[in-house]
Amino acid sequence: MGAATDPGQPAFSWRTRVYWEDTDAGGVVYHAGYLRFLERARTEWMRAHGMGQQALRESQGVVFVVREIDIAFDKPARLDDELDATLSVARVRSASLEFAQEVLRVADGVTLVRARVRIACVDAQAFTPVRIPPNIADLIQGQNPA
Repeated sequence: MGAATDPGQPAFSWRTRVYWEDTDAGGVVYHAGYLRFLERARTEWMRAHGMGQQALRESQGVVFVVREIDIAFDKPARLDDELDATLSVARVRSASLEFAQEVLRVADGVTLVRARVRIACVDAQAFTPVRIPPNIADLIQGQNPA
């Protein structure tokens, strides 16, 4: 493993809208709300590639958990904005994946948030790191030519 993505590879994108519950008293997305948008995009990416979270737990005995996040808040999203949460696989290791993620406003394409997120593969019972199962690693590598 250890592969990095092709910079020209299109990112996965998941569209959402800013709802009242996502905002603070000023009508802008509260900083923790972006974590939900990023998480949902990763979950939908996994699902789109045949790696549903519950199925992984039941069939492989593993789950993926967030290990690290480095996030930059560049511009605010506001109530009713339509957003695209995107991701590209930046690095694949034996027991973890690193994603480059962004949240963009659909109306003007402005990048609002940039993040690097590392998720770890862990045993579903013990929550100790384990190697990504070979069939799952193959799915990831198939989406991510070195």
